[in-house]
Amino acid sequence: MQETDRTPRRPQRVAVLADSDTRWKWGVLTARRLVEPAARVDGYLLRGRATPTPRQLDEAGVRADSLREVSAVEFLHTVGTSARDGDRYDVVVLALVGGGVQALLHGLGHAFGAGGPAARRPAVVTGYVGVVYEKLADGLLLRHGADLVVANSRYDARRFRAVYEGVGADASAVVEAALPFLAGDAYDPAARAGRGPYTVTFAVQPSVPESRRDRAYLLRRAVGHARLHPEREVLVKLRSRPGEHTTHIEEAPYQKLVGTLGPLPANCRLVYGHMGEVLDRTDLLVTVSSTAALESLHRGVPTAVLTDLGVREALGNHHFLGSGCLTSWDRLDAGEVPEPDPDWVAEQGVRTAGAYDAARKRLTELTDPATELPPLDPYYTATTAPGYLPGVLARHHLGRDGAPLPGAPAATAEPGRLRRALRHTARGAYRHGVQRVAPVIRRIGEL
Repeated sequence: MQETDRTPRRPQRVAVLADSDTRWKWGVLTARRLVEPAARVDGYLLRGRATPTPRQLDEAGVRADSLREVSAVEFLHTVGTSARDGDRYDVVVLALVGGGVQALLHGLGHAFGAGGPAARRPAVVTGYVGVVYEKLADGLLLRHGADLVVANSRYDARRFRAVYEGVGADASAVVEAALPFLAGDAYDPAARAGRGPYTVTFAVQPSVPESRRDRAYLLRRAVGHARLHPEREVLVKLRSRPGEHTTHIEEAPYQKLVGTLGPLPANCRLVYGHMGEVLDRTDLLVTVSSTAALESLHRGVPTAVLTDLGVREALGNHHFLGSGCLTSWDRLDAGEVPEPDPDWVAEQGVRTAGAYDAARKRLTELTDPATELPPLDPYYTATTAPGYLPGVLARHHLGRDGAPLPGAPAATAEPGRLRRALRHTARGAYRHGVQRVAPVIRRIGEL
């Protein structure tokens, strides 16, 4: 009688590489949704201007089994070394901007292709952290080549496939899912009524709107709503503290603008913290186009998407056409509460049961030892984009073939105190230039 192999299969190993606080949250939660519960998730933060601070990581509310800050070359070295040492990663989640994803796809292709480690490559997963309202074709083609391109809704999945098919690229990697942080208790107005005043939360965004004037207008209207309704509490939910960066550069932080309005009314205040915890005490969510609107709709919290500055692609609120949520501060001041369209909500991956079933099944197939993974095959190559791709790769110290360029930062031990201090100082100088110096120069130029 043949003896069966009783050796237990080792838990999956997953590497999540993220370049900002929001993408860190998306990457880790996506990994947790897709892989087996016993999997080990190692976190890596891509070194750059938006590398999250410890406070931002804590506020994101997600944890990995380990955490390191790395360059792209250091990450590739780590993944390759793990494969050579026999303790390879089964899955790599690239939670990066499009250019970062493209560079890492070519880097991984080189590491596990000719001249790379003689080991099975990991399955590669990528996607978007929220509402996709700009640079659709650019961002998607930079993500092409991953084994899974996670779409956050049925609507996004159709758009993603159309872009890939439109250039003759394989669209089979696109898989429909949902935003991984759609969670929390359903909104119960009766229960909320007994736990404090009716609460209006204005969820701000780092880059929308862009101008100081428009941002000051929105803040003034939120404060004005508090004055008009003293029986309500108005929260201005901020993304980052002064000196911190998130996904986008913020030239005119709301913390700075609030000082121009004089003392705030007693029922209005600025708040930080986990968005889910703020939604726990929210009765009306107000925003321009933040992904927080989808979190709010998922819970059934009344949600308002502002039209005060127009319905424009630059603002991203055009994404909410047909949602039933578009309104203005004037209407909210008068007591209007928007009613979302249920069909639109379903199309956006909100309140969708089993949203991750298809993606989870696909990844299980890809990580099955019996499945032979093909070489990574991005649409952008030296043939299809010879004037574009080399610059994308060079920004991450990679050559045209995905190999590290001479002089690229090598994989090293954890940087010393002096090196960390210099990085911190450099980031601070950069942020000061963006938030203080650049606006002054711009205003001088307009004189």
